Amino acid sequence: MPHAAWLSLEVAVVMAILYPVVGFGVAYALSRPGFPFRRLLEAIVTLPLVFPPVAIGFFLLMLLGRGNVLGAALYRHVGFELVFSVWGVLLAAFISGLPLVVKPILSAIESGSEELIEASYTLGRGKWATVFRVLIPSIRRSIIAGVTLGIGRSLGEVGITLMLGGNIVGKTETLSLAIYNSVLDGDFHRAARISFFLGGASIAVFTVSRWMGEK
Repeated sequence: MPHAAWLSLEVAVVMAILYPVVGFGVAYALSRPGFPFRRLLEAIVTLPLVFPPVAIGFFLLMLLGRGNVLGAALYRHVGFELVFSVWGVLLAAFISGLPLVVKPILSAIESGSEELIEASYTLGRGKWATVFRVLIPSIRRSIIAGVTLGIGRSLGEVGITLMLGGNIVGKTETLSLAIYNSVLDGDFHRAARISFFLGGASIAVFTVSRWMGEK
């Protein structure tokens, strides 16, 4: 369990860094009607919400495995192997939680921030000054809420992680997979302990994020 706890903490920290940047960037792109391939990007982002995680993990395994097209090219030219590694666990967590980050931010941008953007342009601010000094501060609570939901979802991810991470004990086993493995082994007491621990950690993340939003 110690390694699984540290790996889950690593996942949470990395997602806390990636989600605000990528989540806001994707949501902002989707809010622009003239953005190229907008519908395709929206479909890709929404896919983890409507498609079975195990199936997504399988398709990614077929794409990124060393014996397949992209995975073989990465290993041959860079020596980088994503599948059955911590990188695979991080990718699985990122994919599973991203839709829950993007949706609240996109909704916040579309529900009232357009007027602020237009007002900022009218007052002479440029595009990037408007984004960083007007838009982001005005929707910061939605950003924090989305990141919180995304981290919670990534910590609970099992299906995609099973495929990309391989569920290797002591290497790619997260707390969620530790619960899964404990149940398979018939060790329900261990599964209960880990579940309570993971639940407490999730509540702590929610409490801190809510405090940050209020501040």
